[in-house]
Amino acid sequence: MTSRSQSQPRRGGDRAFDIANTIFVVLVTILIGYPLVFIAAASISDPQAVDSGRVWLWPVDVTLDGYRRVFAESSIWRGYANTILYTVVGVVVHLLITLPCAYALSRKELVGRKGITWYILFTMLFSGGLIPTYLVVKSLGMLDTIWAIVIPGATGAWSILVARAFFKQSVPDELTEAARMDGANDIQIFFRMALPLAAPIIATLGLFHGVGLWNEYFKALIYLSSPDKYPLQLILREILIISQDASQGSDAGSASSNADQIRLAGLIKYAVMIVASVPLLIIYPFLQRFFTKGVLIGSVKE
Repeated sequence: MTSRSQSQPRRGGDRAFDIANTIFVVLVTILIGYPLVFIAAASISDPQAVDSGRVWLWPVDVTLDGYRRVFAESSIWRGYANTILYTVVGVVVHLLITLPCAYALSRKELVGRKGITWYILFTMLFSGGLIPTYLVVKSLGMLDTIWAIVIPGATGAWSILVARAFFKQSVPDELTEAARMDGANDIQIFFRMALPLAAPIIATLGLFHGVGLWNEYFKALIYLSSPDKYPLQLILREILIISQDASQGSDAGSASSNADQIRLAGLIKYAVMIVASVPLLIIYPFLQRFFTKGVLIGSVKE
């Protein structure tokens, strides 16, 4: 049976809102998507065409020299392996710390949970700084190890508070009380009831933290000294710096050789951006549905 709201024609104000909303979404999509399209086109275009402004959406004078130069480095593949390892281990550690902490804070029976929450919130506003953090990492013997990348920042106030709000909404007190009446303890409730419902928040927190670890280079720059442990971002940074130095060197040789170095540096600049971004662009669509589900949880009362 057709409802009354569906049978009535849409008002002019509603249609105007739909049009304005569509225009706004299209503009935001263009603003977000165009830089990526431009970088992809510039990475396979002649640098002179890019510098002269001839590249807008489509590549001009297509060449793959930049990608050949980037992937010719054996360190690229080692950097990929290191970054994948750091990201996977870091996300696992992040979830192992964040989810139990957030679930415990979401339960009313936890003694002192408000004080603990405020203490965690305090760390969101103030931190020890770089030097104290470095001294702690050094004193724990984590320098030049994977743990120097994974442990500092393994969790954060924002992640804990978001997961806490999710558990409060998805696992109400009435549900846990019914489980306790059936003989379940807190650990059983967490693993058998809370975690199966937490797929959206697990995917969200895992992706956010994983993106941060994937793009991380500052911690590696500070804590790592062995080149065989460098993540991808740090290796790409070194390749870009070396190519730029080679193109600007005064002892580059002939004018044609110097021009080739400048051209190659321009190609590498955009190629490294694509090499670093493609894996995340591939993974994100598979997790998008969890974001949608997470946003809608609690918005409609059944």
